[in-house]
Amino acid sequence: MEGDIGEQGSCTTCAYTEDFSNYWTAAMYFRHENGSYKRVPQYPNAQLGTEGRNATDIKGGMTIYYTQKDFDSNGNQHITAFKPGFRMTVGSPTTNTLDGAKAHPGLRYTCLQTILTRGSETPDFPNKPCPAGIMAIHHFPSCWDGKNLDSPDHQSHMYSTTKGGFREAGPCPSSHPVRMPQVAYETMWNTTAFKDMWPKDGSQPFVWSYMDSKGYGTHADYLFGWKGDSLQRAMNDSCMFHNCGSPGVQGILKTQTVADMNKCAVQKSVTEDTDGWLSELPGY
Repeated sequence: MEGDIGEQGSCTTCAYTEDFSNYWTAAMYFRHENGSYKRVPQYPNAQLGTEGRNATDIKGGMTIYYTQKDFDSNGNQHITAFKPGFRMTVGSPTTNTLDGAKAHPGLRYTCLQTILTRGSETPDFPNKPCPAGIMAIHHFPSCWDGKNLDSPDHQSHMYSTTKGGFREAGPCPSSHPVRMPQVAYETMWNTTAFKDMWPKDGSQPFVWSYMDSKGYGTHADYLFGWKGDSLQRAMNDSCMFHNCGSPGVQGILKTQTVADMNKCAVQKSVTEDTDGWLSELPGY
């Protein structure tokens, strides 16, 4: 998709009505001992159930964060919002070693003891059943070269100084001097339906859709699509979380109801079974 997608979309699944950005990660599958696969469903972040929202009614499980500093303060540094046409990726499906995965502190997993579990992050898939599922975490770089909206590898125009977690990222280098929002994804994968199907040999049974059974190659895509100056207004404000806008809470951003979020969907162009057991992963 080319151009300003913020002006091309007709609806958004996001709580904020001016956010038409595209957010993507791979799909997770459970591999049964008999060799068949079943797609792991997502579920919503429990924190989205506050301030008038019923989280259980939200379809999907990806939560997107735009932080300026960390979760405790917005700091006093100017944050430059992304520009129309901006895109980037983080991680690589070709990463196939533990050391390679550890080299990206912003790409991690949490074995959820409850849906509110945070911390205890690992660079690979959890090696035992998780009581409340697996959370995949993607922290994008926040230092921009100030010139290019994209690059051939979709990464060189950005520079990562992330320290992992939601800690404030390090200073930007002179090659990439412009501080942009720190974008992060949290995707909640509901693996609980498979807890009694764990392989008898104890092997880890989850795989990404590109046949990654270790989790080392986790990656994500981002395509900016906020309308007008809405994201810049939010970055210039001191609001955090629901105080930026929520049903019943007037903030700097406009919001919509869960019902309106769920009405927005892309018409399927490929016929595939997303609920049943598959003999092989899609595309293989």
